[in-house]
Amino acid sequence: MLGLLFKGKRREKSLEEKVECIQKGDENLQNTLIESYKPFIAKTVSSVCRRYIHESDDEFSIGLIAFNEAIQKYSSEKGTSLISFSEVIIKRRVIDYIRQQAKHQGISLDYHDDFQEEQASGLIDAELSIKEYKDHQDQIMRREEILQLTTTLGEFDLSFKELIEHSPKHTDARKNAMFIAKIIAENDHLKQYLLDTRRLPIKELLPLVSVSRKTIERNRKYIIAITLIIAGDYVFLKDYLKGGGET
Repeated sequence: MLGLLFKGKRREKSLEEKVECIQKGDENLQNTLIESYKPFIAKTVSSVCRRYIHESDDEFSIGLIAFNEAIQKYSSEKGTSLISFSEVIIKRRVIDYIRQQAKHQGISLDYHDDFQEEQASGLIDAELSIKEYKDHQDQIMRREEILQLTTTLGEFDLSFKELIEHSPKHTDARKNAMFIAKIIAENDHLKQYLLDTRRLPIKELLPLVSVSRKTIERNRKYIIAITLIIAGDYVFLKDYLKGGGET
């Protein structure tokens, strides 16, 4: 829902940005990304198996599943690229598979010569546990912020549904509205006027902006909502707002 408020025409997404979209449920992008990285998956799996792996091989399927796992668990906050992260995950899963197959056949294998890889695996396990806990806490706080904003909007006789309907359709109009909201939020007098009267200080705004009264009035509900986010204690929504303001 928030995405509809801040959505604009964007540049081509980076790999990490695509991953974020996939983690939010974009299955089409997920399938496209996995398809484009099949050569990388095959190369990584082949390096573990020490032979060329075809897409028809079971090991490749393991690598494919592992790459998808890496996409779902990846976080750019860890300071590593998706490629580096997924390479370790793929190798771990393929080694586990080979060991399992060898065990069933009564064959003894030893992959401990690659000590650095084992160390990296243990480190990732620890990081994933921390990340899962942090993500859970972030989700709770994000929901609390949304509930808090919903209550505040209600005091201004506004709802998310109305905001979506009145959200500026063009990027320039949205940027102008955000700029106006920022002016209000950072000016104590204008902000207090809004909070006290539940109305925009249009007369005072006109000398400060390069848009007409009609434009301000047309985007009134959107400007008020963005002002409340900027001026309020909304850590996650402010970050989301910054992302929505980019082109």
